[in-house]
Amino acid sequence: MKISVSFTLLLLLGTVPPCESTDYQKTFPQDIYAALRELTASLVQLKADVRLLLTQEQAAQLKIEVDNWNQQLQVRQIAFSASLVDKSESFVGPSAMDTTLIFTYVPTNIGNAYNSTTGVFTAPVRGAYHFEWSVGANGGTSGAVLVKNSANVFLAYEQAAGFMSSSKAVALLLEVGDVVFVRVFVNTRAYDNLNHHTTFSGHLLFPM
Repeated sequence: MKISVSFTLLLLLGTVPPCESTDYQKTFPQDIYAALRELTASLVQLKADVRLLLTQEQAAQLKIEVDNWNQQLQVRQIAFSASLVDKSESFVGPSAMDTTLIFTYVPTNIGNAYNSTTGVFTAPVRGAYHFEWSVGANGGTSGAVLVKNSANVFLAYEQAAGFMSSSKAVALLLEVGDVVFVRVFVNTRAYDNLNHHTTFSGHLLFPM
């Protein structure tokens, strides 16, 4: 049995040429190293492509965020001041009903929320707003009420024999689209000229 096994092994070994056995041992490790090098290079390139893609996506997202922030910042910049007239004279009232004052001289209107054609301020953003208004009159009674939507808020009122003026201020929470304006109170009057006695101003304190 031992002689038969040895003889068989000799036959098997004899069928493999010595040079082929040596070449196989040499080329096999080299093929593995080459594949590993190619794989490593592919991974490095893949990482570079991913970094570039992420950088482009981050830049695009950053641009969107900056644009949104700039739009929000512009909306939050809201302030206006106006008087009845610029250089001429204006007399309003007395009347049997409240009369909306239209302040046509507008030196400041940041955000364009005040309409000088209608005399109405429209809130472009939800937030807390501060308003001031004053009314002048040359004798008799001066009175002007601030109106939010359809509700009277505060009345500025004064009565005297000569020239007089009265004023008020208020902070209001407004929703988007709420309107604020000033009316001459019933049976009172308002007067304005180049000195701007009758005025209406407001600004956004902070958005909410």
